[in-house]
Amino acid sequence: MDVDEILLDCEDKMQKAVDYLTGELKGIRTGRASPALVEFIKVDYYGSPTDLRQIAQVSVPEPTQLLIKPYDAGAIQDISKALQSSGLGLNPNVEGKAIRLNLPPLSGERRQQLAGSVKSMAEQAKVAIRNVRRDANKHIDQAEKDKASGVTEDEAKAAKEEVQDLIKKYEGQVDAATEAKRKEILED
Repeated sequence: MDVDEILLDCEDKMQKAVDYLTGELKGIRTGRASPALVEFIKVDYYGSPTDLRQIAQVSVPEPTQLLIKPYDAGAIQDISKALQSSGLGLNPNVEGKAIRLNLPPLSGERRQQLAGSVKSMAEQAKVAIRNVRRDANKHIDQAEKDKASGVTEDEAKAAKEEVQDLIKKYEGQVDAATEAKRKEILED
């Protein structure tokens, strides 16, 4: 593996860590209703765990309400069970062929808990990014030791500096996404 491949792989993995964090942050509840809050809840649909978004349409009829319309009306009880056991503190109201979720206003204590969980998610993303850096640096060292690869000491040093620049860039993106979400949670 040459240095360019190592750097491309490193950047790709760091971007995936940031993308994963961004997706997770969408599922964190704020004062407003958002389909992202429930899209990835796993529903036991005919014996296999399936994302809610694959078996139902989620809409926002009012700012503090979600409306879930399953494509298969027979799945409504499974969806209701999954919502109750999701840990989001939501009580689904089954209305015929749809489910309504009323989102109560967040208390100050709950806002602080959510802000804390956002912070821990960000730290996990940073750890993942640092692990990518460690692996990339190992690959660079290996390429330098392997005389057949033709990587010189100067090239290895430059590549490690580039990896360090990448980590600063992606940790900055994690910090920006986290701070925006924390503001959204605490100010609503």
